[in-house]
Amino acid sequence: MIILIGGEKGGSGKSCLAQNIAVFLAKECQASVMMVDCDPQRTTSDWIQARNQHPELPAINCVQLYGKIRNDLLSLEQHYDVVIVDCGGQDNLALRATMSVASFALMPLRPKRRDLKTVSHMDDVVATCMMINPKMRASFVITQCPNLPSQANRIEEAKEVCRTYDINVLDSVTYSRNIYDDSEESGRSVMEIEPSGKAANEIRTIACEMLAQQNAKAISQMFQQSKPMSMGANYGSRRSEEKRYAI
Repeated sequence: MIILIGGEKGGSGKSCLAQNIAVFLAKECQASVMMVDCDPQRTTSDWIQARNQHPELPAINCVQLYGKIRNDLLSLEQHYDVVIVDCGGQDNLALRATMSVASFALMPLRPKRRDLKTVSHMDDVVATCMMINPKMRASFVITQCPNLPSQANRIEEAKEVCRTYDINVLDSVTYSRNIYDDSEESGRSVMEIEPSGKAANEIRTIACEMLAQQNAKAISQMFQQSKPMSMGANYGSRRSEEKRYAI
């Protein structure tokens, strides 16, 4: 399975979301996970390096790939339960190449006007890529929402803007919480710092809603029914090894 976390707007928390979903799948769903960092800023690669300092944490592998990465992703998919692709905040070749093979595409947006302006363009990109990959399930998710009750309408209005297009909009959201930044700096996830906290539950509900599964157990069973062809256990059990490719 290939999951894209991407979009045209930077700063919406794509890397944070990708990292936390990766840990949820590896830790609570017992999946072998490969992360692909397509962002020149190397946010996920740096997070993996910090994570490697803690061998007690579930192993997550990471590679850097750029450009025409379609065949590379298909190859990685044969060896892992899930390949999570973290694309930078722009419409580029890697984003479109990933959409041509992804099972799921998750596009984070903040409930801000400048983020919502990108919805129309991303709708066009998704529509184009689905001509090649009609089975891809694309979804918008609203992230970094304000916690004040008086701002609840702002969140709903953002969802309504997204619903005017043909792309699914998740009911689940993330709120602006310091724990997201704190966990990323240490190479951990919110589930490893505060497993029963609100942020951890936000990640769980987003992942389950995106995959259309009720809970981690159901997701684990889904992976068991479609195990990779070979070598997945070996790759998934080793400590991460970062590799760089310029394509």
